[in-house]
Amino acid sequence: MKLESVARPTAFEVAPAGLVQMRLVATGLLVVMAAIYLSTRPLVAGDNAWGFVNAFAEAAMVGGLADWFAVTALFRHPLGLPIPHTAIVPRNKDRIGDTLAQFLRANFLVPSVVSRRMRRLDVAGAIARWLTDPPEGAGGRFRQGASRLVAQVLEGLDPARLGGMVKNAIGARLRETEVSPLLGQLAAAAMREDRHQPLIDAGVRWAGRTLAANESMIRQMVHDRAGSILRWTGLDETVSNKLIDGLDKLLGEMADNRQHPVRLRAEEALDRIVWDLQHDPETRARIERLKEDLIANPAMQRWLDGMWEAARAGLLRIARDPEAAMAGRLGEVLRQLGQTLRNDPELAHRINRFVRRAVVGIAADYGDGIVRLVSETVRSWDAQTITRRLENAVGKDLQYIRVNGTLVGGLVGLLIHAVDIGLT
Repeated sequence: MKLESVARPTAFEVAPAGLVQMRLVATGLLVVMAAIYLSTRPLVAGDNAWGFVNAFAEAAMVGGLADWFAVTALFRHPLGLPIPHTAIVPRNKDRIGDTLAQFLRANFLVPSVVSRRMRRLDVAGAIARWLTDPPEGAGGRFRQGASRLVAQVLEGLDPARLGGMVKNAIGARLRETEVSPLLGQLAAAAMREDRHQPLIDAGVRWAGRTLAANESMIRQMVHDRAGSILRWTGLDETVSNKLIDGLDKLLGEMADNRQHPVRLRAEEALDRIVWDLQHDPETRARIERLKEDLIANPAMQRWLDGMWEAARAGLLRIARDPEAAMAGRLGEVLRQLGQTLRNDPELAHRINRFVRRAVVGIAADYGDGIVRLVSETVRSWDAQTITRRLENAVGKDLQYIRVNGTLVGGLVGLLIHAVDIGLT
């Protein structure tokens, strides 16, 4: 699997307002300390109070300048001077990307770590809660967003090509499945439960109706095949009546008695057909040829096309109006599914295990690709971009360091001045 960065950041990014404000505060505090130092320097005389103020301002100015240099050196050359070991982030951006990627790989994309973290997540429980009692705001927005996405995908894809893909997939699946043993097993199961008896009854009734509808044709056949003596004596009519009455009586007995010998012979014939469907190579090959002919039949192809179009139209209706779908039969099915997940711990356990294994599999199979994506993405950024991004992320805290350095430096200077006064 090849992972690629989707978008490349621009070099110019506006600093957050909080960072700009803290930078002004830190710089302004340094300027104030410098002004106090310069203005109080002529007022210092012996151990007067101005000496303490001046010492505080002097040390605060030194501390602030030192921290300004340290913070600035992380992201750029102070005052634009190429001082060694400054502009650390721009000079080491590739190493930062590699280190970040390896940290991600070693601490987050290790299958054992992913599995341990996934064990704490109850994905099935979250799905059950969302299906049975979806949140009003987020759930509705999620449904609307997902529905719009599904609708756009369905409308954007070529219906003919997508339908052809679906039809080919169904056809390939049907060709891969040997239907003869399946038909034999279904028929055997039906015969074990006597569900074939209505079929025999229907066959007997059809034979009775056919006999009644074709009496004249039977009489004519007997008359045509009888000799001239039988026709002259009228015995052909007697034979016809006997034949028709005998067949009618046979069919009546078969309809009334399920143990009739002829009916039992019919059941034996069905048993033989069921056995042939499952075990006879010639029969199975013949059924497979019939299946291939059926799949290739234009009527079958049109039926598959119609089935796909109906399914696509139904999906579009659901996608365009998810609230109506959730309020109808689909919504009831989804709520029942959520209730089942909530009440069936074994099913929930299987779903959580499946999700855990899927995520662990993704980490194992694509972890190196994800690491490579992070590393290559950072490498593709220019130095100014990564500098701005890191500074925008942590710059506000670094400005607090400048403020703290200024104040702490001032307190240290004040303490040193007090000790110096005490010693003298």
